[in-house]
This record gives sequence, structure tokens and C-alpha cells, in this order.
Amino acid sequence: MGRPPSPPVVVTALAGWRDVTTRTRRDVLRLSALAAAAVPLAACSTGYSDAPDPLTLLAEQATADAAAANALATGSSTEAGLARQVAVARGEHARALQAEVDRLNRPKSTVPVVNPRDGGLAGLKQRLATARGQTEPLVGGLGRYRAGLVAAVAAGCAGLQQLSDQLGPGTDPGPVRPVTSVPGDAVAPLQEALDTEHAAVWVYGLVSAYLPAKYNAGVADGSQEHQDRRDACERMLDAAGVTPDGPQPAYVTPKPVTDATSAKSVVASAEADTAKAWAGVIARTDDQALRAVALTALLGSARRGTRWRDAAGESPAAVALIGVTAG
Repeated sequence: MGRPPSPPVVVTALAGWRDVTTRTRRDVLRLSALAAAAVPLAACSTGYSDAPDPLTLLAEQATADAAAANALATGSSTEAGLARQVAVARGEHARALQAEVDRLNRPKSTVPVVNPRDGGLAGLKQRLATARGQTEPLVGGLGRYRAGLVAAVAAGCAGLQQLSDQLGPGTDPGPVRPVTSVPGDAVAPLQEALDTEHAAVWVYGLVSAYLPAKYNAGVADGSQEHQDRRDACERMLDAAGVTPDGPQPAYVTPKPVTDATSAKSVVASAEADTAKAWAGVIARTDDQALRAVALTALLGSARRGTRWRDAAGESPAAVALIGVTAG
């Protein structure tokens, strides 16, 4: 069966600050463990449907895309390197989706795989756009585990589009628009998303002192995006009658920030944390409106995370599956 989404990893707060009032590390681990325990139950539902499985097409499309990318991935050219990244990521998508298809063993979809006429990177660009068009509309109506999986595939394709203009840039998901009603089971994952947004805002403020001027626009845009998401989270939690978590005075980064490269890497880590947290929201609620908010944020962080990982020289630059593990 497919594996459950990984819980979000919040950048941990400095223990020396006396006025830290947000949840303790033990509380965060306890909530994450409860969430992880709940997801397999949803993934293991035994209900059967005679309707065609929409994930069949997604799995077959990912397989076709991986094969097309592999055919271009020979040699040491820049184009071959991009094709290899697409081949690896779409291969992971195919395996994870097929594992879920096999688990339910529903009838196959009759919709054909899309194979663009264009070859080369132009064809891969069309394939990534097609994959997003197939996956994003499904997220709202699927069961929790499947919704998280399909959202992760959509985010993986959105991240791949940011590797090069030859593959993207792809559709910008736009800003998050908070909903006015939040179901009770979504409060905990939404608080966790808020925690990571607080940390991301802090990280963007930290790294501005280490990056050259050419990154100023990217830092400003990223900081504003996370401030907007933070504010949206707070409004949604207020609407639910819950007190939103506040920010920590400071946060411990995964690695010390000492220069431009480490600064880029830390921003990439902050984007990964927010992406995982929003993926967790999708996989832990059935509310379609809230899933749409979470998908917008997930796609945004997947896209921005690829750019920062690429700038830091990290490999792979695009994360194939955010919040789930390939089967």
C-alpha cells in the first residue's frame, strides 16, 4: 500500500529564550505522531468502487513522461541533465501512483495518455504542464491519502518547471485566499502550517544580510509570500475560534548560516518545511475549500524551493514527492 505523508518538520526554536510560549518540541512530536498514525487508516480503506480509477491515467502518464525524459537523458549537456531530473522525478511519481492503483484494483481509466508531438525539452515542458492539469483538479475530491499523494505529484511537477525556462515556468498558483470556515480536524495541521510560516518569515529576514544584491527581489517576494500565508493562517484559526500560535523570538537553522551558499540552503529548507506542512493539511482534512488553500501554498513553496535549492547547488534541485514516500 502507499505510505502515509511525512509530518511537517518545523525549524526548532532556540531553547535559551525565556519567553517562548508556543508548543514544546514534545508537543510537536506528539501531534505529528498522531497525524502519522491516522493517515494509514485512511489509506487502507477497503471500500471498493466500480468506477474507473482516476489515478490510473496519472500513473500511466508519469510512466510515459519518465520514458520520454530518459530518452533525452544521455550525455553531459545541460539539456540531458534537465531530462535526467525529470526522468527520475516522474519515475518516482509513476511508482507511487501505481502502488496506490494496485492497492484498490479498480477498473482502469479510459482516458488516453497525452504524448506531445514536440520532441526534446519542448515536449517535456508540455508533459509537465499536462501533468499539473491532470492532477491539481483532482485534489479536492479524493480520499485523504490519495489527495496528499496527488498533490505531491502536482507539486513535484511544479518544482520541475522551475529548473529552467525550457521546462517552465509553469502556472503561478497565486496568493492564498483564506476560507471562512475551518473544520475541527484541520485545526492542528493548520497550526503546524502556521508554525512553519512564522519560521520562514524569520529565515528570510536572517538571510538578507548574507546574500548579494541580485537576490534582493527574490528575498522580498519570498518574505511577502510567507507573511501573507502567515496572516491567512491566523485569520482562518481566528474564524475557527482558536488562538493562533505566535512566532518564536528566534529559530535554530538546520545548518549555520555563514555565507551566501549556506543562506540559500537554509531558505530552501524553510520552503521544504512549509511545503510539508501544507501537504499535511491536505492529507488531514476532507474540506475542499481548505484543500484548495493548502494546494496553492504547497505549489508555491515547491516552486520557490526548487529555485533556492538550485541556487545553493543542491541535488536534486526539485523534490519529486513532498510529504509522501514512493512505494
